[in-house]
Formats: sequence, C-alpha cells, structure tokens
Amino acid sequence: MKNRINAYKAYIDALLEKEEPGTDWEEVIRQHLIQLEFFMHERLIHLIVTITFALMECVVLTLVVTSFSIPIAALFFLILVLLVPYVGHYYLLENSVQYMYRQYDALLHKAGQEAFSPAHPQK
Repeated sequence: MKNRINAYKAYIDALLEKEEPGTDWEEVIRQHLIQLEFFMHERLIHLIVTITFALMECVVLTLVVTSFSIPIAALFFLILVLLVPYVGHYYLLENSVQYMYRQYDALLHKAGQEAFSPAHPQK
C-alpha cells in the first residue's frame, strides 16, 4: 500500500507540474476523487484496527500490572510488536490523504475552478 500511495502522489504531482495542452482536468479530478475515496476507506479500516490493538494493549497492560505472569507479559509484547507498525501505517495513510486533499485543490485550480481555502471560505 505504501508504494501505491507514493506512486499515485508522484503521478498527480507530475501532472500538476507539466503543462500539457489538452489535459482533461475534469477527468483527472474525477479519477483523483475515486482514488482518494479508496485511500480514505483504507485509512478508516486501519484506524479501527489500530484503536482495537491499542485498547487490547491497555487491557493487557492492566493485567500485567495487577497480576503479572510470563504469558501475559509475552502477550503484552506481542501486541506491542503489532501495534507499532499499525500506528506507522496509519500515520502514512493519514498524511497521504491530507496531501491528496491539497493536490485536489491544485487540480481544481488547474481546471479553473475555485478551491476551498480556510483563509477564504466560500459562501
């Protein structure tokens, strides 16, 4: 997924950089919104999984503190080993989707449409 996200972001950045005449910006925007939906769905799923693992880690930590045993401590470290990559992957997804929002605004600008700006909200 990481390679797909980075490749897609680079593809859109390349489209935005070059001024190819005849580019159908409306179609590029439509395709971008579809890809953005895919990545937002992936982000939601990973948020749910990450929160679930974090809650499990808290429960197991409580068990480690209240009634220590080797199997419970091993479970704590096993969940931690899984939780760290989940947090890292969610971080990548979140930042990439935020970046794609900015790309969307740039695509709208290329298409001659007004993009939302927090400094100048639309009415």
